[in-house]
Amino acid sequence: MTVYLDVVLLLNFLVDFLLLLGTNRLMGHPLEPGKCALGALLGSVYAGACMFPRLRFLGSWLWRLVSLWAMGCIAYGLNQSALRRSLVFAFLSFALGGLMLCLGGGGFFTVGAAAAGLCLLCMVCFGGKLGSQTLVPVELTYGDRMLHLTALLDTGNTLKDPLTGRPVLVVNAQAAEKLTGLTREQLRRPVESMGTIPGLRLIPYEAVGQSGGMLLGLRLGQVRIGKWTGSGLVAFAPEGLSGRDGYQALTGGMV
Repeated sequence: MTVYLDVVLLLNFLVDFLLLLGTNRLMGHPLEPGKCALGALLGSVYAGACMFPRLRFLGSWLWRLVSLWAMGCIAYGLNQSALRRSLVFAFLSFALGGLMLCLGGGGFFTVGAAAAGLCLLCMVCFGGKLGSQTLVPVELTYGDRMLHLTALLDTGNTLKDPLTGRPVLVVNAQAAEKLTGLTREQLRRPVESMGTIPGLRLIPYEAVGQSGGMLLGLRLGQVRIGKWTGSGLVAFAPEGLSGRDGYQALTGGMV
């Protein structure tokens, strides 16, 4: 049987790309196709390397697990949330392998169709149901600065603009400093920091065990949250919002 290297590279890239995308959707994360493509590219190169006689040892279980872990690191990162997604991706990869065994193997189109079916199943039937949260991509523009973040879709976040009643996006202190230059110390003293940059506002909020608090806020002309785009009020939290799950903002309504 003749096996063509270019077919192996293309097929493995396609399969890994679909499974990486499906994992993101299954866990309630943004799809991030660019990072998934880079991870799939590594998987494609690994599969191609396994075809060379001197590199056949790479086909062992140990190296397969290493390759899956490396693809997960590239596509998802190195935090705790990324580890969970990497484990789910590995499970889907093994599930696809088991499916192919049940089907008695298969050619290019059979394997590709099976991978696409798994990806579609993750996106349509189980999208976001395995993960306990839904994350959406955020893009903020302030002057000549553009910041890309990940926001947690939090239905309990009821913070609204007191003037318009529209939902307010909350970002952490690190994102606020990158976007506006406001320091954590300035965010902790919102009233005293009002004149630091033009357009700053005070936004009242309430939290568990705390009432009558104030956050600094700024209306940005260009905000993108998921598929929603427009102007929006952004509030700056003086502390972090998440230490483990990889989000830097909270949104309750603008998606």
